[in-house]
Amino acid sequence: MEKKQRTLLQGFEWYLPEDQYHWQKIAELAPLLKQIGFTSIWLPPAYKGLKGEKEVGYAPYDLYDLGEFQQQGTIATKYGTKDEYLACIHALKENDLEVLADIVFDHFMGADEKEEVLAERCKATDREAIISKQRMIEARTKFTFSGRKGKYDNYQWSWKNFSGVDYDDKQKEEGIFKFVGKKWNSPVDNENANFDYLMGCNLDMTYPETIQQLDNWGKWYQSITDIDGYRFDAVKHIKFDFFNQWLLHRRKEKEQELFIIGEYWNNDLQKLENYIDQSGALLPLFDIPLHYNFYEAAKKGNQYDLRKLLVNTLVDSRPEWAITFVENHDTQEGQSLESWVLPWFKPMAYAIILLLMKGTPVVFWGDLFGIPAKKVEKMGQTLIILLKIRQQIRSNYELTYFDDPTIVGWTHVDSLNERDFNYAVIMSNDQNGSKQMCIGTRAAHKNYIDILGNHHQIVRLNEVGIGNFYVKERSLAVYVEETVAKKLLAEVEQLDIK
Repeated sequence: MEKKQRTLLQGFEWYLPEDQYHWQKIAELAPLLKQIGFTSIWLPPAYKGLKGEKEVGYAPYDLYDLGEFQQQGTIATKYGTKDEYLACIHALKENDLEVLADIVFDHFMGADEKEEVLAERCKATDREAIISKQRMIEARTKFTFSGRKGKYDNYQWSWKNFSGVDYDDKQKEEGIFKFVGKKWNSPVDNENANFDYLMGCNLDMTYPETIQQLDNWGKWYQSITDIDGYRFDAVKHIKFDFFNQWLLHRRKEKEQELFIIGEYWNNDLQKLENYIDQSGALLPLFDIPLHYNFYEAAKKGNQYDLRKLLVNTLVDSRPEWAITFVENHDTQEGQSLESWVLPWFKPMAYAIILLLMKGTPVVFWGDLFGIPAKKVEKMGQTLIILLKIRQQIRSNYELTYFDDPTIVGWTHVDSLNERDFNYAVIMSNDQNGSKQMCIGTRAAHKNYIDILGNHHQIVRLNEVGIGNFYVKERSLAVYVEETVAKKLLAEVEQLDIK
């Protein structure tokens, strides 16, 4: 069986219902997700968090509680119970979908008890600068996990596992407090001199017991889930070399390669490249610069030079390390990194990540299924068609035509694989227009139509497979051979995307 192009779904958005049903819903959707063309799915954090059944997952409390124990006011997490989670993973795997877990190793939150700790306050904009005398503070750093009663692991976390907190309960004072005798981990991102501290109880990745406990948990978690890979949150705040040993152990236990993604949120390409180099080239990263290029292109309209869409992006400089995306849970309306790509440009952005064969694309749940809580409509058939086209691709042979500030395009051309799928993509952020592009001699004298239905001109290719492809203003057209297009559209019509 031929290997398909890897295509991920981010299996959640921030404002999902707090109904503890999400694991069951994804399990039910598994056959459909495979049909649409996904090969992989990234699931939200599965363990118990600070807000209990309301917790999206990024304020971890007990890594061993996957919705099994009465803790933080609930047994189930926002997404369901442990049994439902494991059943969800099983259903996805039964449909040949690779499953990635979302892991937060930066901090813990929701401690069970307070401890008195000698600490000193750091300057918010320069974490290496001390701005107070040493004093005893009350820190919420004692994690006893009493609801779990020692099942799976009886270790209790204390201030020694952490390097700092952001609140002194004794004086009711907010600030960044570093524990005396501790140092911020390094190397990490150099924003604020040292960006180790983000929030909550900051994990000390130099403390042997912390390292050992995270490793113990990883072995347990992988053994019960048989997970295929990991998405690591906030890696710019975690000691750059931490994951080397952790992942080495997981790979040995799995006895096969794991698919890994790191989230390093920074628009500076050099910082992403530096992390890849310093971390031992272990973690492909989300292409943050590309996302912001989409965001700017959508906002600026015809004032944005489309030739620059891929400039200073990870997918352009190191495509094998680039995880491309249009949106995620942090870019949504009301979230910490809000940078929502305007709807008119979104089909073009998805065409870039799905049909330009560089990097590994992630489709956002909210774009596929909508965001009812914010009255955001799903993208509908356009996104499904792009996914179905990607599902047919067997090679990376393409020609690019990024030669005009308002109209750009590319073609997927002849390859040695007779089953390969050829197409032409053209997009405009301004007026109607056209571009002469080559698909290849195998397509000579064939008729191509815009499978999206945005332009109705039939393009007949000449004897060497060159044609003049048309696009409407502020629009996208994807030209596919006429009979193939009709067959694909018939398949799409059979899919029930609710």
